[in-house]
Amino acid sequence: METETERPQDPQNDSQQDSKKPNPSSLAFRIWPPTQRTRDAVIARLIETLTTPSVLSKRYGSMPTDEADSAARSIENEAFSAADAEAAASAEVDGIEVLQVYSKEISKRILDSVKSRASAAGTGSTTALDDSNNGTEAAGEASEDAASSVEMEA
Repeated sequence: METETERPQDPQNDSQQDSKKPNPSSLAFRIWPPTQRTRDAVIARLIETLTTPSVLSKRYGSMPTDEADSAARSIENEAFSAADAEAAASAEVDGIEVLQVYSKEISKRILDSVKSRASAAGTGSTTALDDSNNGTEAAGEASEDAASSVEMEA
């Protein structure tokens, strides 16, 4: 029966092993731009928001899936372009700030999209109340969900 013997610790060997481990301070965590997979998840969430019962659909009506698909792709693409332009404009802007721009752009564009559809269809209110917290809050929830998808992916 063989027994395992403890080998003496070699400080030089330990330091060589430590050097192979990544240094946490040298790791780079990149949050912008999001991966295509993340962008697709954002689009899927936008489609869900536009087609299922929500604060937005109660106020402005829901969209058929095919219309929501094209609207969601357009919303995400325009929001991504706006945020990417913000990132390119200043090298000092960090990923979190760009992600906030992306989220705000999604909120603004989803709200604009449902408002314009509702006014074209003659449903929903298009008075000054449209800018109340109800519509803005619902659009904000959708973009926060989208932003959390980006954060979870990164």
